[in-house]
Amino acid sequence: MFINFWYPAVESGKLEDKPLKRRMLGQDFVLWRDEEGRAHCLSNTCCHRGGSLGDGLVADSCVQCPYHGWRFNGDGQCVRVPSIGMKTKPPGRARVDSYPATERYGLVFCFLGDLDASERPPILEIPEWGQEGWSSTIQSFEWNIDYKRSIENGLDPAHNEFVHDTHGMKGEDENYKVSDLDIRETDWGTGFFHKTFAPPLADKKMHEASGRNKAHTIDVGAGHHGPASKWTNINPTPVMHIYQYLFECPIDEDNTWIILINMRNFMLEDIYDETMMERNQYVATQDRDVLYELHPKITPRVNTKELFTPSDYPIGRYREWLKEWEARGWRIDLDKVREQERHTAFAIPSPERRRKKGWVIDPIPLMPATPARAVKTDQAA
Repeated sequence: MFINFWYPAVESGKLEDKPLKRRMLGQDFVLWRDEEGRAHCLSNTCCHRGGSLGDGLVADSCVQCPYHGWRFNGDGQCVRVPSIGMKTKPPGRARVDSYPATERYGLVFCFLGDLDASERPPILEIPEWGQEGWSSTIQSFEWNIDYKRSIENGLDPAHNEFVHDTHGMKGEDENYKVSDLDIRETDWGTGFFHKTFAPPLADKKMHEASGRNKAHTIDVGAGHHGPASKWTNINPTPVMHIYQYLFECPIDEDNTWIILINMRNFMLEDIYDETMMERNQYVATQDRDVLYELHPKITPRVNTKELFTPSDYPIGRYREWLKEWEARGWRIDLDKVREQERHTAFAIPSPERRRKKGWVIDPIPLMPATPARAVKTDQAA
């Protein structure tokens, strides 16, 4: 798992003016809205005696620890310590990490890392959001899988033929072959486009909207943005488009929260939202059922433990990106965390740690930064 990226924490409509505890990257956080409706995110562990801020309450736009009543504002600074006097200024070290939070696409995103604003990777953009001629639906899933398995599944053009009867022929086409991939590189990931032979759309309304009643070659594409976001383009016809965006948040090493935002430029009326969501749920369940049975559950540390073919190129590039971010010192050292977490509280380092010293809570152990290099055999965990 990696720091220094934006992760979805909660749907905007579910965040209120009371504490909400969330687990992300194997650590606990507390989120709430202040009196002006702004979203805040802090490390959940109180720097006093380890209380869980997410189990406290919100008062005067601050979160209050349920153990001894210490209050922390949205910047993570303690503003009240009852035991030394309600109006006595708290010690300077009485603070916890505060993480930038922003709202986009109906989600609250939190930047879990210590980079300043000018250095941060951007949130995956949805150009169609809010544009005339497009409709959207949002769905969420919580799966017991390694997030990398999920992202790699989306970068795999070969699985559609066998996993999804909505996308492929279940291996019955004797001429089946993954067509050449048109690889696209971006500042924060790799994608591809290619042509694939697909069955007609099963839903009657979607079938009518597509204007075709038989199997046909269509244009599709997919790619990742950072370690845990992904985009997919499906074009049933030259003018009919389904664009999907997945924002994933590793809850921990074995569990992932997935948000799917589906954009379409046809059947725009709200009454068709349920149709699209049912189709997406059907496809997602097929993916989940396969991913749950993969062994090992965590992607192998070296690619030589799997036999790649040309269609796996996007997955190989994804793993190279992970290795590059590990070389920057952004990968969490899970072995050290597991070794120490029973007796040591950790926090994802926040931007304020670049400006202030003397923190009570230790920063989470990270793999050491190394000179960047292209590595095709190692796999970040």
